[in-house]
Amino acid sequence: MDNFKIIIVEDVPLELKGTEGILRNDIPEAEIIGTADSDASYWKLIKQQQPDLVLLDLGLGGSTTVGVEICRHTKEAYPMVKVLIFTGEILNEKLWVDVLDAGADGIILKTGELLTRADVVSVMGGKSLVFNEPIIKRIVEVFKHTVSKQTARQEAMLDYEIDEYDERFLRHLALGYTKEQIASLRGMPFGVKSLEKRQNELVQKLFPNGNGGISVNATRLAVRALELNILDVENLRADEK
Repeated sequence: MDNFKIIIVEDVPLELKGTEGILRNDIPEAEIIGTADSDASYWKLIKQQQPDLVLLDLGLGGSTTVGVEICRHTKEAYPMVKVLIFTGEILNEKLWVDVLDAGADGIILKTGELLTRADVVSVMGGKSLVFNEPIIKRIVEVFKHTVSKQTARQEAMLDYEIDEYDERFLRHLALGYTKEQIASLRGMPFGVKSLEKRQNELVQKLFPNGNGGISVNATRLAVRALELNILDVENLRADEK
Protein backbone atom coordinates (compact mmCIF):
# COMPACT_ATOMS: atom_id res chain seq x y z
CA MET A 1 0.00 0.00 0.00
CA ASP A 2 1.29 3.44 -0.94
CA ASN A 3 1.70 6.19 1.63
CA PHE A 4 -1.41 8.27 2.20
CA LYS A 5 -2.59 11.23 4.27
CA ILE A 6 -5.20 10.89 6.96
CA ILE A 7 -7.25 13.13 9.23
CA ILE A 8 -8.63 11.64 12.45
CA VAL A 9 -11.88 13.08 13.80
CA GLU A 10 -12.24 12.08 17.45
CA ASP A 11 -13.26 14.09 20.51
CA VAL A 12 -12.19 11.68 23.27
CA PRO A 13 -8.46 12.18 23.99
CA LEU A 14 -7.87 8.64 25.23
CA GLU A 15 -9.51 7.09 22.18
CA LEU A 16 -7.63 9.45 19.89
CA LYS A 17 -4.37 8.32 21.46
CA GLY A 18 -5.35 4.68 20.93
CA THR A 19 -6.25 5.28 17.29
CA GLU A 20 -2.96 7.08 16.65
CA GLY A 21 -1.16 4.12 18.22
CA ILE A 22 -2.92 1.65 15.91
CA LEU A 23 -1.92 3.69 12.87
CA ARG A 24 1.70 4.12 13.97
CA ASN A 25 2.20 0.47 14.85
CA ASP A 26 0.11 -1.32 12.21
CA ILE A 27 -0.23 1.11 9.31
CA PRO A 28 3.02 3.07 8.96
CA GLU A 29 1.99 4.20 5.47
CA ALA A 30 -0.60 6.50 7.09
CA GLU A 31 0.62 10.06 7.57
CA ILE A 32 -1.57 11.79 10.13
CA ILE A 33 -1.79 15.35 8.86
CA GLY A 34 -4.15 16.48 11.60
CA THR A 35 -6.77 15.61 14.19
CA ALA A 36 -10.08 17.31 14.95
CA ASP A 37 -12.42 17.11 17.92
CA SER A 38 -15.35 19.02 16.40
CA ASP A 39 -16.91 19.83 13.07
CA ALA A 40 -15.52 23.38 13.15
CA SER A 41 -11.94 22.22 13.70
CA TYR A 42 -12.36 19.53 11.05
CA TRP A 43 -13.51 21.91 8.32
CA LYS A 44 -10.70 24.31 9.14
CA LEU A 45 -8.23 21.46 8.87
CA ILE A 46 -9.45 19.91 5.61
CA LYS A 47 -9.49 23.30 3.89
CA GLN A 48 -5.80 23.66 4.73
CA GLN A 49 -4.76 20.26 3.40
CA GLN A 50 -6.87 17.59 1.72
CA PRO A 51 -6.36 14.05 3.04
CA ASP A 52 -6.77 10.75 1.24
CA LEU A 53 -8.72 9.27 4.13
CA VAL A 54 -10.86 10.64 6.96
CA LEU A 55 -11.16 8.35 9.96
CA LEU A 56 -14.37 9.64 11.47
CA ASP A 57 -15.94 9.07 14.87
CA LEU A 58 -19.68 9.75 14.91
CA GLY A 59 -20.33 10.77 18.49
CA LEU A 60 -18.84 14.25 18.56
CA GLY A 61 -19.72 16.46 21.50
CA GLY A 62 -22.50 14.10 22.51
CA SER A 63 -24.20 14.40 19.11
CA THR A 64 -24.32 11.58 16.59
CA THR A 65 -25.80 13.66 13.78
CA VAL A 66 -22.68 15.84 13.55
CA GLY A 67 -20.62 12.90 12.33
CA VAL A 68 -23.22 11.97 9.73
CA GLU A 69 -23.26 15.52 8.38
CA ILE A 70 -19.46 15.67 8.30
CA CYS A 71 -19.49 12.50 6.21
CA ARG A 72 -22.17 13.78 3.84
CA HIS A 73 -20.61 17.19 3.25
CA THR A 74 -17.11 15.72 2.88
CA LYS A 75 -18.31 13.38 0.16
CA GLU A 76 -20.08 16.24 -1.58
CA ALA A 77 -17.14 18.67 -1.41
CA TYR A 78 -14.29 16.16 -1.76
CA PRO A 79 -15.65 13.09 -3.61
CA MET A 80 -12.22 11.49 -3.93
CA VAL A 81 -11.62 11.48 -0.17
CA LYS A 82 -12.35 8.15 1.52
CA VAL A 83 -14.41 8.30 4.71
CA LEU A 84 -14.08 5.36 7.10
CA ILE A 85 -16.30 5.48 10.17
CA PHE A 86 -14.63 4.36 13.41
CA THR A 87 -17.31 4.57 16.05
CA GLY A 88 -18.40 3.37 19.46
CA GLU A 89 -22.06 3.64 18.42
CA ILE A 90 -22.41 -0.15 18.50
CA LEU A 91 -26.17 -0.30 19.12
CA ASN A 92 -27.47 2.57 17.01
CA GLU A 93 -28.30 0.71 13.80
CA LYS A 94 -30.31 3.62 12.40
CA LEU A 95 -27.14 5.69 12.64
CA TRP A 96 -25.26 3.10 10.60
CA VAL A 97 -27.86 3.38 7.86
CA ASP A 98 -27.75 7.18 7.96
CA VAL A 99 -23.99 7.34 7.56
CA LEU A 100 -23.99 4.78 4.74
CA ASP A 101 -26.61 6.89 2.99
CA ALA A 102 -24.27 9.85 3.53
CA GLY A 103 -21.63 8.07 1.46
CA ALA A 104 -19.34 6.40 4.01
CA ASP A 105 -16.91 3.88 2.53
CA GLY A 106 -17.25 1.61 5.53
CA ILE A 107 -17.99 1.31 9.22
CA ILE A 108 -15.64 -0.11 11.85
CA LEU A 109 -17.21 -0.57 15.27
CA LYS A 110 -15.03 0.03 18.32
CA THR A 111 -15.51 -3.47 19.59
CA GLY A 112 -14.03 -6.87 18.83
CA GLU A 113 -11.03 -6.64 16.51
CA LEU A 114 -11.21 -2.84 16.21
CA LEU A 115 -9.43 -1.18 13.29
CA THR A 116 -7.07 -3.43 11.33
CA ARG A 117 -4.58 -2.91 8.56
CA ALA A 118 -6.75 -5.05 6.28
CA ASP A 119 -9.70 -2.67 6.77
CA VAL A 120 -7.65 0.36 5.79
CA VAL A 121 -6.02 -1.43 2.84
CA SER A 122 -9.49 -2.37 1.58
CA VAL A 123 -10.77 1.20 1.78
CA MET A 124 -7.67 2.72 0.21
CA GLY A 125 -7.83 0.08 -2.52
CA GLY A 126 -11.27 1.32 -3.54
CA LYS A 127 -13.46 -1.25 -1.85
CA SER A 128 -16.79 0.09 -0.66
CA LEU A 129 -18.81 -1.13 2.32
CA VAL A 130 -15.88 -2.18 4.49
CA PHE A 131 -17.06 -3.54 7.85
CA ASN A 132 -15.44 -5.30 10.76
CA GLU A 133 -16.76 -8.52 12.27
CA PRO A 134 -19.26 -7.12 14.82
CA ILE A 135 -21.22 -5.20 12.20
CA ILE A 136 -20.94 -8.03 9.66
CA LYS A 137 -22.52 -10.41 12.18
CA ARG A 138 -25.44 -8.03 12.62
CA ILE A 139 -25.83 -7.57 8.86
CA VAL A 140 -25.91 -11.35 8.39
CA GLU A 141 -28.52 -11.72 11.15
CA VAL A 142 -30.78 -9.15 9.49
CA PHE A 143 -30.21 -10.72 6.07
CA LYS A 144 -31.15 -14.20 7.32
CA HIS A 145 -34.25 -12.82 9.05
CA THR A 146 -35.32 -10.96 5.91
CA VAL A 147 -34.83 -13.96 3.65
CA SER A 148 -36.73 -16.22 6.07
CA LYS A 149 -39.65 -13.79 6.10
CA GLN A 150 -39.64 -13.51 2.30
CA THR A 151 -39.58 -17.30 1.97
CA ALA A 152 -42.42 -17.73 4.47
CA ARG A 153 -44.47 -15.16 2.56
CA GLN A 154 -43.86 -16.83 -0.80
CA GLU A 155 -44.86 -20.20 0.64
CA ALA A 156 -48.01 -18.73 2.21
CA MET A 157 -49.00 -17.10 -1.08
CA LEU A 158 -48.74 -20.49 -2.80
CA ASP A 159 -50.35 -22.52 -0.02
CA TYR A 160 -53.40 -20.26 0.19
CA GLU A 161 -53.54 -19.49 -3.55
CA ILE A 162 -53.20 -15.74 -3.08
CA ASP A 163 -52.88 -13.77 -6.28
CA GLU A 164 -51.72 -10.19 -6.87
CA TYR A 165 -55.18 -8.71 -6.39
CA ASP A 166 -55.82 -10.72 -3.22
CA GLU A 167 -52.59 -9.36 -1.78
CA ARG A 168 -53.44 -5.78 -2.74
CA PHE A 169 -56.93 -6.14 -1.31
CA LEU A 170 -55.70 -7.60 1.99
CA ARG A 171 -52.90 -5.07 2.28
CA HIS A 172 -55.23 -2.13 1.92
CA LEU A 173 -57.73 -3.65 4.33
CA ALA A 174 -54.86 -3.86 6.83
CA LEU A 175 -54.18 -0.17 6.20
CA GLY A 176 -57.77 0.71 7.04
CA TYR A 177 -59.08 1.30 3.52
CA THR A 178 -62.75 0.73 2.81
CA LYS A 179 -63.84 -1.38 -0.15
CA GLU A 180 -64.92 1.79 -1.93
CA GLN A 181 -61.43 3.24 -1.53
CA ILE A 182 -59.77 0.01 -2.66
CA ALA A 183 -62.00 -0.18 -5.74
CA SER A 184 -60.82 3.30 -6.72
CA LEU A 185 -57.13 2.35 -6.68
CA ARG A 186 -55.30 2.60 -9.98
CA GLY A 187 -55.10 -0.77 -11.69
CA MET A 188 -57.72 -2.40 -9.43
CA PRO A 189 -60.23 -3.88 -11.92
CA PHE A 190 -62.94 -4.68 -9.36
CA GLY A 191 -65.96 -2.83 -8.09
CA VAL A 192 -67.25 -2.94 -4.55
CA LYS A 193 -69.52 -5.95 -5.20
CA SER A 194 -66.65 -7.94 -6.69
CA LEU A 195 -64.46 -7.08 -3.71
CA GLU A 196 -67.15 -8.26 -1.32
CA LYS A 197 -67.21 -11.57 -3.19
CA ARG A 198 -63.42 -11.73 -3.10
CA GLN A 199 -63.46 -11.06 0.63
CA ASN A 200 -65.83 -13.97 1.20
CA GLU A 201 -63.59 -16.24 -0.86
CA LEU A 202 -60.53 -15.14 1.16
CA VAL A 203 -62.37 -15.90 4.39
CA GLN A 204 -62.90 -19.44 3.13
CA LYS A 205 -59.23 -19.76 2.18
CA LEU A 206 -57.73 -18.32 5.34
CA PHE A 207 -60.24 -19.84 7.76
CA PRO A 208 -60.80 -23.31 6.26
CA ASN A 209 -62.06 -24.60 9.62
CA GLY A 210 -64.11 -21.55 10.37
CA ASN A 211 -63.38 -18.98 13.04
CA GLY A 212 -64.84 -20.74 16.05
CA GLY A 213 -68.33 -19.91 14.90
CA ILE A 214 -67.57 -16.18 14.91
CA SER A 215 -68.06 -14.18 11.72
CA VAL A 216 -64.95 -12.78 10.09
CA ASN A 217 -64.96 -9.07 9.33
CA ALA A 218 -62.41 -7.17 7.25
CA THR A 219 -60.20 -6.39 10.23
CA ARG A 220 -60.02 -10.03 11.36
CA LEU A 221 -59.28 -11.10 7.79
CA ALA A 222 -56.39 -8.65 7.51
CA VAL A 223 -54.98 -9.76 10.86
CA ARG A 224 -55.17 -13.38 9.73
CA ALA A 225 -53.21 -12.49 6.60
CA LEU A 226 -50.52 -10.98 8.81
CA GLU A 227 -50.49 -14.05 11.07
CA LEU A 228 -50.01 -16.34 8.06
CA ASN A 229 -47.17 -14.17 6.63
CA ILE A 230 -49.20 -13.31 3.55
CA LEU A 231 -48.69 -9.69 4.57
CA ASP A 232 -45.55 -8.24 6.09
CA VAL A 233 -46.29 -5.74 8.85
CA GLU A 234 -42.97 -4.01 8.17
CA ASN A 235 -43.87 -3.40 4.53
CA LEU A 236 -47.47 -2.26 4.58
CA ARG A 237 -47.56 0.42 1.92
CA ALA A 238 -50.51 1.88 0.10
CA ASP A 239 -50.50 1.74 -3.69
CA GLU A 240 -50.65 4.89 -5.73
CA LYS A 241 -54.24 6.03 -6.19
